[in-house]
Amino acid sequence: MNSAFSTPRPLPSPTIPLLAGAAVVLLALPIFLAAGWSLRAWLIGGVLWAASRLLALLLTRLVPAAGNLAAGGVIGFGMTFRALAVMVVVVALAATDARLALAVLLLYALAYTLELAVSLALYFSADPT
Repeated sequence: MNSAFSTPRPLPSPTIPLLAGAAVVLLALPIFLAAGWSLRAWLIGGVLWAASRLLALLLTRLVPAAGNLAAGGVIGFGMTFRALAVMVVVVALAATDARLALAVLLLYALAYTLELAVSLALYFSADPT
């Protein structure tokens, strides 16, 4: 079991996980409508998820060269900033409307979790290098 985590594998394409997360956001729209939840919550949750993905895409384009600590620092700070920015928005929403914040958080968390699960499944199903 330990070798499953220490065996290097090629990174999977980000397209399939991205499509899985986008599908969650799109399929959530009829659920929000049927449940009578605020469309504003769906829109904010979808925009948060899309903005987070866009920032991740931009950060992954920065490939740190050997010996270039600055690029690695920018990537690390940027990935941390993604999570903090989402948290700040959700906390600000919770201070004004807790139900809206809960719906936003649920949508973002579901899209992010499915995207992560698909990424991990693709990574661990690849042949080791």
